[in-house]
Amino acid sequence: MNILIIHNSKIPVHKYGGTERVIWYLGKELVALGHQVKYIVPKGSSCDFAEVIERDEQISIHEQIPESTDIIHYHYQAKEIEELKFPYVVTVHGNRNHFEPFAKNSIFVSKNHAKRYGSDSFVHNGLDWKDYGVPDLDNERNYYHFLGNAAWKVKNVKGAIAVIKQTQKEQLKVLGGKRINFKMGMRVTLSPRISFEGMVGGKVKNNFLNGSKGLLFPVRWSEPFGLAITESLYFGCPVFGTPYGSLSEIVTEKYGFLSANKMELAEAIENKHYDRRACHNYAKEFFNSKVMAEAYLKRYEKVLEGAELNKKAPILLKQEQKLLQWEN
Repeated sequence: MNILIIHNSKIPVHKYGGTERVIWYLGKELVALGHQVKYIVPKGSSCDFAEVIERDEQISIHEQIPESTDIIHYHYQAKEIEELKFPYVVTVHGNRNHFEPFAKNSIFVSKNHAKRYGSDSFVHNGLDWKDYGVPDLDNERNYYHFLGNAAWKVKNVKGAIAVIKQTQKEQLKVLGGKRINFKMGMRVTLSPRISFEGMVGGKVKNNFLNGSKGLLFPVRWSEPFGLAITESLYFGCPVFGTPYGSLSEIVTEKYGFLSANKMELAEAIENKHYDRRACHNYAKEFFNSKVMAEAYLKRYEKVLEGAELNKKAPILLKQEQKLLQWEN
């Protein structure tokens, strides 16, 4: 099968870039499964396992699609999708809080994500765990971590800090933020039990995760998927977060604790115990790039047979408040 992956950001990514990492590992796995993969991505991109076509913004995307293409896989909501003459699917990676319909062949990234738009079409994100190395699941660990863009209010770094402060002596490393942030209304965190490591990626990030007792993830929105969750689980870290979006789907009682109350989360951190190997094996088995690629291939085949992934265009069923409940 000749598969064309289209995205509006450069590849590869070196720090965060969740979507970019997902499409990288998807393409790599599809090639390993015997398929031909090409990317249309912005200038400056490169790839060692598939052809890269640098998108020319001066001409229509239709003029840049190779004739040999069997199916196009978009990873953003592009206006030209409905005009395509080729079979296509589009993965919805984020949330939309207004009532504009998605394309009929949309695929969401979790069951909860799809349900909120009246769909049952979803594929969980997967990562190539070989790139993450083999974690040390027997080492001594002495801190928890927050992983995400701390400047984004829905990620609720303030809540994570509040939870740690409710514990007697636990420490928190914030991966993805600074101690002083003017964008968040002059947030200044002085506690010596909180350290800020800035935007980290690659081996630096992996080393932090491999030294952590668990992920603190008290998001205040319906998280579509959350790569921070599966990455942390891979390193043996249970997840302590809010029961919103995909969290209640991915983080069962065996792998973490969910609550929108800081006191309950702090109590769970101090009193509940989780099996690191169980967390690691869970992520490794269910959220790897091969599982993801095989699931997408089933969707490709369905579309190539002439079927649509959704009977009607997915659309938001209910608007959410800007920030979901958090008892601080």
